[in-house]
Amino acid sequence: MKHPLIHLAIGSLFVVSGSVMAQNNAPQDGVKVGEMSIFRKLAGNGQLEGQAAQQYAQTMQQAQEQHALAPSNNPQVIRLRAIAAKLIPFAMRWNERALDWKWQVNLLGSKQINAYCMPGGKIAFYTGILDTLKLTDDEVAIVMGHEIAHALREHGAERAGKTMAANLGVKALELLASVKGYDPNLAGALGGGVAKVGMLKFSRDDETEADVVGLDIAARAGYDPRAGVALWQKMGMASKGAPPQWLSTHPAGSDRIAEIQRHLPEVMPLYAHAKGLDLNAITAYKTNVKGIAAVD
Repeated sequence: MKHPLIHLAIGSLFVVSGSVMAQNNAPQDGVKVGEMSIFRKLAGNGQLEGQAAQQYAQTMQQAQEQHALAPSNNPQVIRLRAIAAKLIPFAMRWNERALDWKWQVNLLGSKQINAYCMPGGKIAFYTGILDTLKLTDDEVAIVMGHEIAHALREHGAERAGKTMAANLGVKALELLASVKGYDPNLAGALGGGVAKVGMLKFSRDDETEADVVGLDIAARAGYDPRAGVALWQKMGMASKGAPPQWLSTHPAGSDRIAEIQRHLPEVMPLYAHAKGLDLNAITAYKTNVKGIAAVD
């Protein structure tokens, strides 16, 4: 569903100090994921971060020109920045480059159910995701942790690198077809179709990885990772008629819930430690929407 975009933005810089060990792989405790993709090196992270900073600044400038810049005392802005300030220190361990990022958090007024974190730590939330889904602080942290994880795992550079490699593959297929006497245009079209389906799969894998890493970050910051289950139940209510999973860059909601539940044994101890609670004494997570059961 498309809605008119009403820009509402605020910039906020977070400076995080302290020595935090950063690494490309998962920490020793918490969730485990593999090495970051080598394809990200093809695109060049520094260049992407610079481009992202420019694009982000332009978006903020446009919002200012439209007189849609919310004041710093906007309750939702204060809320988002407070949650980000808790998450960011625990993000550093996933990527040492994040130590030098100039983190920002902005609120974009739109009915779109969306949020993102661009390379370099440029975070934006849309009012639609906060208002439509009635997100609790724990659920905001799950969304934000997921988006931060995309930047930390350098998925933007990875996708750019994979696109470059796929394009080279299609060109090679066209050349081979021409040498063999076949129609290079037909070969290129077939190869491009296969590459497109493959890129959708890569994107779904990135989404799953971001879900898992985001859970780890949120739990360490003291936010209940079980909120991810309620979040995707809410998302399912709001996204009726979504495309089938194999034609989508995002995994199906039921698959995401199953993946979150699979990793709860890894992240619930982190949450309990952050809250200073006995793991066995933690009560079920209850969201604020009727019809969604408590999550044990």
